[in-house]
Amino acid sequence: MKNLILAINPGSTSTKIAVFENTTQIFVTTLRHSSEELVGFTKITDQYDFRKNTILKALQENNISMDQLSVIVGRGGLVKPIKSGVYEVNQKMIHDLEIGVGGEHASNLGGLIAYNLAKEIDGCRAFIADPVVVDELEPIARVAGHPAFERKSIFHALNQKAIAKSYAASIAKNYDSLNLIVAHLGGGVSVGAHKMGRVVDVNNALNGEGPFSPERSGTLPAYDLAKLCFSGDYTLDQVKKMITGEGGLVAHLGTNSFAVVEERVNEGDKKFMLISDAFAYNVAKAIGSMSTVLYGNVDAILITGGIAYNTDLMKKLEDMVKFIAPVKIYPGEDEMAALAINGYNVLVGKESPLEY
Repeated sequence: MKNLILAINPGSTSTKIAVFENTTQIFVTTLRHSSEELVGFTKITDQYDFRKNTILKALQENNISMDQLSVIVGRGGLVKPIKSGVYEVNQKMIHDLEIGVGGEHASNLGGLIAYNLAKEIDGCRAFIADPVVVDELEPIARVAGHPAFERKSIFHALNQKAIAKSYAASIAKNYDSLNLIVAHLGGGVSVGAHKMGRVVDVNNALNGEGPFSPERSGTLPAYDLAKLCFSGDYTLDQVKKMITGEGGLVAHLGTNSFAVVEERVNEGDKKFMLISDAFAYNVAKAIGSMSTVLYGNVDAILITGGIAYNTDLMKKLEDMVKFIAPVKIYPGEDEMAALAINGYNVLVGKESPLEY
């Protein structure tokens, strides 16, 4: 019997699945879900049967037998804040994913589907790994400017940790012996200070902190935002969309694609040039602030995510921050491989799963 690992990564309008034999990918696909297919579902968890059946159909059509699966790893959802690692899905986690204890997000389906598929396979185990709510913040990093507020850790933990560990391995060092700044530049932007294996500070990349991104506004002027909220011109839902979903590039330029931005910049469009430069400027400022968290003792700055494919933009960003530490660019993100590797490490005994 093969040691096959299934990775499941549900997004808002798609579900990515990949199958690995040990750490070698043998199958990957993205299952697209049209708005017509999803419109009838009130809550994310209502999509469970639809998404599960879509996955089973895709595996069957590609001659992948469920009986060959030893591990199923789902993208971790908005569970309670937890430390970094691999977690075996249990009833407490299922409960929290079902009620949306940390909020509604498509990734909540990852653990739910993994658990219920694994139950049907003899000897198969279900895990999640490094969900977005990984919380290793130092107490001082939680303090905001008013006691009614507290800074939260919500970021691209899976990719940030995977890239940091990959870099450490490439220089024959242990991840927990390095001080790194990792910037994930994708649909959201997170910049984290990795201090000896722990992300001791990071911006809340989901709902309103840090650099703006293709679809998120990042930090906004607080007083002006408060005035806007009480102006009577906007509903709460409209303001929430301004912050996440319809902010950033979408609000400024009408596109969430940095490929489009790069094309217009190359054509000399001054507005696109300004916003593109402002993006690099904001990310550089965030990297600079994280260098102070590490007292300037930074071994490397790692930049990853889909936007990192934009070479001209990365050159501008690197020029602004290379005085802090050497810069390494890791274009794209391979979350499926990161999920599978975490599952594989448990399978072969390199890592012990944590209890939620």
